[in-house]
Amino acid sequence: MSIVLEAGEARAIVEPEAGGRIASIEVGGLELLVQRQGDPLRWGCYPMAPWVGRVRRGRFRFDGADYSLPLTLPPHAIHGTTYTRPWRDEGGGRLSIDLGETWPYSGRAVQEFAIDAGGLDLRLEVHSDDRPFPASLGWHPWFRRQLERGEPVELSFAARAMYLRDADGIPTGERVPPPPGPWDDCFTEVTEPPSLRWPGALRVTLESSADHWVVYDEPEHAVCVEPQTGPPDALNLAPRVVSPERPLVATARLAWTPDPSGPA
Repeated sequence: MSIVLEAGEARAIVEPEAGGRIASIEVGGLELLVQRQGDPLRWGCYPMAPWVGRVRRGRFRFDGADYSLPLTLPPHAIHGTTYTRPWRDEGGGRLSIDLGETWPYSGRAVQEFAIDAGGLDLRLEVHSDDRPFPASLGWHPWFRRQLERGEPVELSFAARAMYLRDADGIPTGERVPPPPGPWDDCFTEVTEPPSLRWPGALRVTLESSADHWVVYDEPEHAVCVEPQTGPPDALNLAPRVVSPERPLVATARLAWTPDPSGPA
């Protein structure tokens, strides 16, 4: 059953059965997100846990042992184990899920949602049940380029560093100054909160405790601005270690304001 969050002219719909994703964010009658698609990778705003982006060849090494993950986007593994599986609705805007049989450690993920008239607050956690393991987490929103009103979206994004990608499209670990977009890349040292502006309609600003951002603005119909705790292939490049005493936690807020003006 869907969870409906409402405040003022804002409404968000969370679908626990569809990977715990936000299926809709509507502000003043304007739908912000790409609606349901056949491919679960390409709609709504879904949580990524216990890793983000691709894991190269589905393989990682931790604490002296080698592990293999299902190749969910061959020849790589992508976006964790939770975005296609049903989450449990615990009430009060809180969801939870175990990390699944394909993840080689026992653990769980937790989400929390809260809405007010000016924005939507998100919290995502990864917990270990027994022993330490590497992890990363984040959100993958698909914002529509064109709303029912206003001009096409304008992205405001600035960062001092970008991960260099190899022929597989996966970061190597080397960081370089960002070139002009369009991008399908991961950035660090973001200098101000990213924002999306639909002139004549709405502006959305994204803030997060996460210190990495993936921007995918190549599609003609959508823009993805993804806060996350590490780069793609973080299990190999920059793992955050989760233990029973120390979960991995990130927060994010999507804040909106009307934009009555025309194009800049």
